[in-house]
Amino acid sequence: MPQDNKKRGRRMKRKHGEDEDPAVEDSGKRHKSAEDQGDANHLPLPTQDEAYHLQDDSMDAAYPSNDRPFFGMLDEAEQEYFTKANERLVKDDFEDAADRDRELQGILREAEGKELKIAQSQSCSRLMERLIQLATPSQLRTFFQAFSGNFVHLISHRFASHCCEALFLRAAPVVAEELRAPAPKGASGKVSDSTDEIYVSMENLFLHTLAELDGSVGYLMTDQFGSHALRVLLLVLSGEPLNSDESKHLLQSKRKEGVTTVGAQLGEEKSRAVPKSFKDALEKLIVESVAGLDTEKLRALSTHPNGNPTLQLLLKLELTQFGKQRAKDETSIIRTLLPDDPITAESGSATFINGLVYDAVGSHLVEQIIQHAPGKMFKNLNKEFFKERTAAMARKEIAGYVVCRVLERMGKEDLYEAHEMLVPAIPALLERNRTIVVRSLIERCGIREIDTQAIAAQLDNAMRDENGFDIKKLLKLDQKSQANGESNGAPHDSAHSSTEDASPHFLRPSEPVKLHFNLLAQAMLRVPGPLCSLILDSLTESDPATLQLMSTDPIICRTIQAALTSKFGSIIMKRKLVQRFYGHIGEMALDKSASHVVDCIWEGTHGLAFIRERIAEELNEDEAQLRQSSHGRAVWRNWKMDLYKRRRAEWIKQSKVKASNDGFQSFAEIDMKTGGREGGAAGAGKTALELARERHAKKKAGQERVAGRTVKQEGSKAGGRDDKERRPDMEGHAASTLPAAA
Repeated sequence: MPQDNKKRGRRMKRKHGEDEDPAVEDSGKRHKSAEDQGDANHLPLPTQDEAYHLQDDSMDAAYPSNDRPFFGMLDEAEQEYFTKANERLVKDDFEDAADRDRELQGILREAEGKELKIAQSQSCSRLMERLIQLATPSQLRTFFQAFSGNFVHLISHRFASHCCEALFLRAAPVVAEELRAPAPKGASGKVSDSTDEIYVSMENLFLHTLAELDGSVGYLMTDQFGSHALRVLLLVLSGEPLNSDESKHLLQSKRKEGVTTVGAQLGEEKSRAVPKSFKDALEKLIVESVAGLDTEKLRALSTHPNGNPTLQLLLKLELTQFGKQRAKDETSIIRTLLPDDPITAESGSATFINGLVYDAVGSHLVEQIIQHAPGKMFKNLNKEFFKERTAAMARKEIAGYVVCRVLERMGKEDLYEAHEMLVPAIPALLERNRTIVVRSLIERCGIREIDTQAIAAQLDNAMRDENGFDIKKLLKLDQKSQANGESNGAPHDSAHSSTEDASPHFLRPSEPVKLHFNLLAQAMLRVPGPLCSLILDSLTESDPATLQLMSTDPIICRTIQAALTSKFGSIIMKRKLVQRFYGHIGEMALDKSASHVVDCIWEGTHGLAFIRERIAEELNEDEAQLRQSSHGRAVWRNWKMDLYKRRRAEWIKQSKVKASNDGFQSFAEIDMKTGGREGGAAGAGKTALELARERHAKKKAGQERVAGRTVKQEGSKAGGRDDKERRPDMEGHAASTLPAAA
């Protein structure tokens, strides 16, 4: 029987009793807080239902019929076979690559002619995704031809849309390969004259797919499933990276199930070369997507959960692919959204921006406008709207992200003015956990070379206790109870905590809060001057037990790593910090988080060769335990401890060269110069093995001299042979050492 015409949600397991509206998809990275909802400057935006009604009625003709084509269903045997085949690909339990290729060929033979059934199957569509990820260019063309003529229905299908996305992502690099090395064709247009296979370039297959979607783009922009595949197509046509963090944010929601396969080739993280036909098709697609939409109707898409990410991508591609001068065109997206020129505080464009700034979905569009708008438009927006309200917007959870984008685009003079407004508000921002604005301000001041002394003073005052700057408060260190029942420090203020620990004596801060505060500390370490010194001074003054606890925390350990590798930390500060770990290196190397700290100590001891040898000695003492742990083995390998054990002199030499410091001497060299080893100063520069050989040779030579004298005396008495007859027997062993011994 045909399946019911149901819309899909992103595949994920829902907990029992969890209610979810399948028609609404979370496309934003932030949620509106209660204080943002109650902001006095927030203007009401159209609801989702109102947004639908604002769209042009003529777009209804673009919607496909509710009666989707039925391609049939897999029978029980086929479904069982493909389900087991999917399990085998997931486990990747093959002897070698050839064995996996044979398995893939068998699955593809079974799937031939059933591609549409598999793509629309709830249980087998994941197999189709994996087959596409592992397919060769020739096999990808076969999939394109199997889907041809049905892309509009497949893209908007609950399960098949995932297969279409995988097909577009996997086929995009093939287009670039065809541009570099076109496939050879025979006289008949075939791949070769010896085969009946007709060669169709991947470029033409994409263009044919776009021709199928002609007239349906307006519908796909807001479709719950089709909008994702449409965004993938836009990126493929533009040549933008497909696997970057920014692309992932625009392509998929947080709830998307990632189907990955061992050996699969995913989207590229760098830009790709695309043919001119793709640029023309992209421009046509952008024009078609907003055709017939005036300012009011296009603005309605800015708060639509599916239309907003698509609109973001269209706006970005329009301004980056076709130049900032495109904003002067009356029919451009940005000009349609913001028609006022110039934009004033009382204009409709400012009112529209003001409403989006505090909206969890719409604020993403404002970020794209700030990032990619022409310089003249941004300066006008900053002067009329953002400049005087920077501090007020920074206090809001959602508007703070917009403030960060504004800070990134500002020049030095404007940034200094924003700095003067934001510095007094830093304590209040930290109290509200609004660290992202403070972090962006620090990073931009470091880039624009603005003095950060005032920021450091405010952070010091906000995180100070009776003993001075409290690094534990900044990093949100959990005060875990020790075995004796005593705590390492005072409990955190409940204002910064969200969940209770098993111990009733303190509250533990939530992981996101701790993460953001540690990112703030890492940003401080990347800026020269008082901010970096504030963190390093506090860490070096911390007791070793606290540093051990920090190193074993999966979040805070990254801050410790940043402190050890900071290029703005002095060599004295790093030496003091490393010395705090003495006696616990072996224990840290066995911990999942602290082992990364031990790895960073190697880089942190740049210029401190003798410190490196001190750490290596501790690792060598715990060799047995390190070799039994995966983390310990990684540390052992990264510190090249096998070389240290077998050829210590070479390890010391490499350590000194990499430390860029020949002034510091290893313990072994100091020992030799002070006469700690045999040979004294004469043995300086010789390895331990060379010194051992010399001692052995001297000892052997001494024994043979004694034996020689005895034989000579006996021979003289008996009138026997002279000692010269046995001298050649000694030359190959220890003759070279005799003069020195004499």
